[in-house]
Amino acid sequence: MSRIGKQPIAIPDKVKVRVADGKVTVEGPLGPLELTYHRNMKVEVDDKDKVVKVTRPDDERSNRALHGLTRSLIANMVQGVTRGYEKRLKVEGVGYQARMDKQSIVLTVGYANSIKLTPPDGVKVEMDAKDQTLIKVSGRDKQKVGQFAAEIRATRKPEPYKGKGIRYENEVVRRKEGKAFASGG
Repeated sequence: MSRIGKQPIAIPDKVKVRVADGKVTVEGPLGPLELTYHRNMKVEVDDKDKVVKVTRPDDERSNRALHGLTRSLIANMVQGVTRGYEKRLKVEGVGYQARMDKQSIVLTVGYANSIKLTPPDGVKVEMDAKDQTLIKVSGRDKQKVGQFAAEIRATRKPEPYKGKGIRYENEVVRRKEGKAFASGG
């Protein structure tokens, strides 16, 4: 039995969960989210205990994998509509900066042209007015927040020699030593 899949998902007070036609809809203070789950999985909402339970038909390998996945996706939706998700990125390097242009983010990271990225619906990008090196990506959908943060980071990944580039706030970049010149005679 899946250790994650068999755990029930607690439903907070301000959250409504509905299951109909192979779809789970979760509504909360931050808005609604919807998931179409696999037809082999069975999702039930227990209004009395205020929990969501996910069950599988048998112990076939694919069903075991889908069991834990479905439960995790629904749990992420519940957390997303209550607290939301957030990723923080840091821009490092001389002359490297980010700025907001209406809803888009404009990155100046050592290329000839600036890179303009527009976040998808439901994802919000914020920056500190004083410090143009900190980027905060937030939203209710964990997948969209993570994907957009990864797209920002991919514009200029941190390089190992000087550490220049865009990294996650707590990311550790392994540094390499540069060329060592022989002191010669």
